Amino acid sequence: MAIDPATAKILAQLALKAAADEEARKRIIMIALIPVISVLLNLTMFVYIITHPLEYLSTIFSDNELAQVTQLHDSFSLDQTIDINDASYRESNGIDYSGVTFSDGAIDVVYFNQADKRWANKPYGKTGTIGTSGCGPTSLAMVVSSLLGHSSERMTGDSRGVSTYPVIDPVQMSEWAYENGYRCEGNGSYHSLIPDGARHFGLKAEGCTVNEPQRIVDALANGKLVVAIMGKGHFTKSGHFIVLRGVTGKGKILVADPISKSRSEQEWDISLILNEACKQAGSGGPFWIISKGESYEKEDHH
Repeated sequence: MAIDPATAKILAQLALKAAADEEARKRIIMIALIPVISVLLNLTMFVYIITHPLEYLSTIFSDNELAQVTQLHDSFSLDQTIDINDASYRESNGIDYSGVTFSDGAIDVVYFNQADKRWANKPYGKTGTIGTSGCGPTSLAMVVSSLLGHSSERMTGDSRGVSTYPVIDPVQMSEWAYENGYRCEGNGSYHSLIPDGARHFGLKAEGCTVNEPQRIVDALANGKLVVAIMGKGHFTKSGHFIVLRGVTGKGKILVADPISKSRSEQEWDISLILNEACKQAGSGGPFWIISKGESYEKEDHH
């Protein structure tokens, strides 16, 4: 059927208008999608930066600068500061824990609590106290004092002198940590405090990962101690050093928690310890197996 020119013209105009309206709709949709797409891209970038911080920083810094950032990342992570209103702090503050020793593991372990009234308010570095941020030096003090058998000749970490103290307490260890650069102001302690500090006092320290549970259990069964940096969970809301001090006949882990004697008297599943250990630990962590060095082992043998 033939279409007269007038009708054809009208149909052509309608078609052009429809096409124009379609293009307009597409433009409106694209304009509306631009901010949505932008937000999604920014969110994706943010998630990537959070989950892959070092990879992202490698695009910004030079090799030398990145090496320094990596070293800092490996030295510490997670805030180890405990609030004075925290239940664990309230549990421990104001108590004198003198003479507390745990004897249910392979070796006797001297117990120190960072909130002990003798030193809770003493400074750790320039901006904190032992009570609120001294879990690192307190844990290390327990390990050094326990493994070196309370011998004053062995407690200095320096063959030129003899300590006047039978043990290294948290005050002495906090001072040593600060003076030697292991205090992380506003946070707690660099993770490197544990292996470096143990070696300074003549002990042997070996890093251990969450993929080596049997190695941890064997070490504890053989009279070694293990320092762990824990993440959020039963022991902390952020980050916290504790000492694994033994293993029971049923495979339960015994701990010495420097902010909670009650937790130190419980038995813990190794799976829980592994699951809650800090996944961002540096310096060979999140576990450090600590034992007597060769010189002490030979001396004990003879």
